[in-house]
Amino acid sequence: MKLGRTAVGLVGLGALVSISASAQRPIVDTHLSAPDVPSFAVDPFWPQPLPHNWILGQVAGVAVDSRDHVWIVHRPGSLTPNEVGAAQEPPIAECCMAAPAVIEFDPAGEVLHAWGGPGLDDPWPDSEHGIFVDHQDNVWIASSSSSGNVVLKFSRDGERLLQIGEFGRTGGSGDTGLLGRPTDIAVDPTANEVYIADGYGNRRIIVFDAATGEYKRHWGAYGNVPEDAELAPYDPAAPPASSFSNPVHAVRLSHEGKVYVADRVNNRIQVFRKDGGFLMEAFVARSTLSMGSAWDIDLSPDPAQSYVYLADGTNNKVWILRRDDLAIVGQFGRNGRYAGQFHWVHSIAVDSKGNLYTGEVDTGQRVQKFAPK
Repeated sequence: MKLGRTAVGLVGLGALVSISASAQRPIVDTHLSAPDVPSFAVDPFWPQPLPHNWILGQVAGVAVDSRDHVWIVHRPGSLTPNEVGAAQEPPIAECCMAAPAVIEFDPAGEVLHAWGGPGLDDPWPDSEHGIFVDHQDNVWIASSSSSGNVVLKFSRDGERLLQIGEFGRTGGSGDTGLLGRPTDIAVDPTANEVYIADGYGNRRIIVFDAATGEYKRHWGAYGNVPEDAELAPYDPAAPPASSFSNPVHAVRLSHEGKVYVADRVNNRIQVFRKDGGFLMEAFVARSTLSMGSAWDIDLSPDPAQSYVYLADGTNNKVWILRRDDLAIVGQFGRNGRYAGQFHWVHSIAVDSKGNLYTGEVDTGQRVQKFAPK
């Protein structure tokens, strides 16, 4: 290792999804049975115990690289003094020490690399949010705080390569250089462009050259010019909102170049072409209030990428959607603290074998592995 700077079955047959192909078309309710979709069993022994008396804070992002190594970014600053009692001066307990913010695990769950975090890399975001490992093994993280407003690109060993945005500065959803509390990252290997979900402050997807940071394009909900005007509270009985809400919480690209966006509080996924052209949307658990249902997205690893996995940190489950029409075909999980349950499931990633990994924030503070059954 290098240091640098329960069983869960398929439920929810007949689950409800609302689908529309444009803002003008009616919403259609679709009920499905799902005998053949993936089902999962939790691996309660993954990952292996952390070394060096380390403990995790809120696990804000999880990603899988080309080697099926699992990467997480967690929030060391979310740990309480009692949780890191050994790090206090003088120590107040035998355990523990905050782990570095970025950790790489091998498929067996053993720590391989760990780096970054407050005091280990300066300047460092004070609210880590989202992680992505690109086709060149570069590691990207976002910072969603108002003092952050940046996306950072690192080598796999933790060398800082690129910064997009500026710490502590924002310019609204029309600005082409500054970010607004970004949340997530996806890199297109074909064009070497980075797509950023932007975010808690702005309401857009924005695209940059992944090598130089040069601005390319941006768009809001339905491919429109994004707006920053104050929005009415989410109402499940109202027509679909013409704007993304805050936060625009996740972005993912399919193999053929469709862009999937999690509009969290609006309880929906919207799908675009890479140029921002709107294709379709689907609502998941549309009556959900509070923090919304659309938290993070990944796609199944089969050649057709047949399924979309959606992490839902309010209902604390993972939804399984058929990708071609975004109809719900399954779900698993519930609120709780036992293996296979969730508390604020925040992030999701899938490896080449179909194993699914989740990260939890608030007081969940863990990463879990679910293996296909």
